[in-house]
Amino acid sequence: MNRVREGWAWRDPDGRGEWLLNVEHVGADDALVRMLLVHGAGGNAAAMWPFAAHLSLLGARVTLVDLPGYGRTRRLSGRPGSVRYSGWQRVLVDLVKREHDDRPLVLVGASMGAMLALDAAAVTGLADRVVATCLLDVTRPEVRAGIVRWRWLALGLPLLRLVRGPLARVPVPIRWLTPMVTIFNSPGLSAAVLRDPHGGGGAMPLGWYRSFLATGPAVSPETITQPPVILLHPDEDRWTAPELSETLLARIAAPTRSVRLTHCGHFPVEEPGFQQLLDEVAAELSALRGTT
Repeated sequence: MNRVREGWAWRDPDGRGEWLLNVEHVGADDALVRMLLVHGAGGNAAAMWPFAAHLSLLGARVTLVDLPGYGRTRRLSGRPGSVRYSGWQRVLVDLVKREHDDRPLVLVGASMGAMLALDAAAVTGLADRVVATCLLDVTRPEVRAGIVRWRWLALGLPLLRLVRGPLARVPVPIRWLTPMVTIFNSPGLSAAVLRDPHGGGGAMPLGWYRSFLATGPAVSPETITQPPVILLHPDEDRWTAPELSETLLARIAAPTRSVRLTHCGHFPVEEPGFQQLLDEVAAELSALRGTT
């Protein structure tokens, strides 16, 4: 299977430094459809590799990136601890523009990566589909309460607005704030993720959490008329309830549809839901190939 890795020097437009982003491409260079697969917090390109391999076999050229703070991506300049969620949003927008050609593009987002995919599609207007495993507007109290490790922790999240200066650069493991242990329904797989210092075992600065919780959708869902959005939410997700995603999906003005992946946890690897995911994506790729 064709797999190519490259380094892309990317400068944060907010002046927070420069990064050498790890970008990977999987599948045939001449595939008729392109795909950008986006990981979430606690993930990285390596963790998404099995998905990329399966999706490329459906006939897509799949691109992945390690977002700042994760995987093989490393800082070239700037103050440590200065990365913010807005930088993640910008990376995806710039990557979509960088990879743009005349082929259809499908943005596939897992976990937090799904909102990043939707944002990139809405901002650039260059995507033909968005496939999401969850869609969360974290500015809403019910969503915040549903994603933290302990519900009482949500009451203290507004205090992050006070985090400034050196305190904002203090790294905090995501597993302290969220139920990362439920990323898989298999305890063994979850433990493996939590041991990865470049993934679920890593940390992000307090300022990143502050910016994430203060950032809603980049474009109001009610004004997004294209592209179609397909929600493939795991039905046994113990981290983010399907209803939270379905509420946001209902706000999107573009054509949408929703499928619950049977017997799948937050990171959908279980059967038969994993095959459902592949079948749903295959159907979308087939439709797009028919338009080329």
